[in-house]
Amino acid sequence: MAVLVIADHDGAVVRDTTHKTVTAALALSSDVDVLVVGDAARAAADAAAKIAGVRKVLLAESAELGKTLAEAVEATVLPLAGGYDAILAPATTDGKNYAPRIAAKLDVAPISEIVEVVAPDTFVRPIYAGNALETIRSSDGKKVITVRPTAFAAAGEGGSAPVETLSGGSAPKTAFVSDEMVKSDRPDLGAAKIVVSGGRAMGSAEEFQAVMDPLADRLGAAVGASRAAVDAGYAPNDYQVGQTGKVVAPALYIAIGISGAIQHLAGMKDSKIIVAINKDADAPIFQVADYGIVGDYKTIVPELMKALG
Repeated sequence: MAVLVIADHDGAVVRDTTHKTVTAALALSSDVDVLVVGDAARAAADAAAKIAGVRKVLLAESAELGKTLAEAVEATVLPLAGGYDAILAPATTDGKNYAPRIAAKLDVAPISEIVEVVAPDTFVRPIYAGNALETIRSSDGKKVITVRPTAFAAAGEGGSAPVETLSGGSAPKTAFVSDEMVKSDRPDLGAAKIVVSGGRAMGSAEEFQAVMDPLADRLGAAVGASRAAVDAGYAPNDYQVGQTGKVVAPALYIAIGISGAIQHLAGMKDSKIIVAINKDADAPIFQVADYGIVGDYKTIVPELMKALG
């Protein structure tokens, strides 16, 4: 059995999500290859070659792949699919975009966001906003799987896999128009070891920024937000943590003014330590918090900042 992992990278650095997907792939087979798609992505391919357990790295480059267009990724993967029994991708925004398309072209059912590999044909995945786990067995000859990175440990370094170059796919019927990226010196939300998140209780975008940014800077943390805060315009969309946002599992998660709806808990309840600050003692967030402070964040956060020096 051979497994192909589609790498998540920024052109130069292979993200931690790739290492964790490789771990899931190694639970399926010892024959694991990594596909790096992009534009001028040789540095990322060389980085992927150092992941322990990787047999070889395939590098495909084109302008369309540089923007991770689903059609171009699919056109690159399909010619390779005959040599693999399973195709895995991290359950990132990009992975969730191209994996279903690849599965449809291969006429198989996609298996989404697995958190455990039980056997080569059996997997565990969350359902009902993470409130239940489902064990599924697939009879498809080929598996197309997205992996929830927070559920797996990262594969180590020390590998020395060869890098092979192949032709990148194109997307003649699709054109990239534009993107809007929030630039920040803070850690990436999906990979940060500390996350501070704010909710609708902030009341305004100005208040959100005034409270969250200094605390995040003091802790070296990423900033997150509940969907309610994002919908209210307090924070940009890429800050959203939850079922319809990003799934995070940092070492420390601080929730400020977040009630803890099921959809939000689905995105952060696997955090190692959860600290909740909310003036509502009955807020659901306290049911998953390791430490809870009942009170007004306008008083507590300044005290916390003072304690942090």
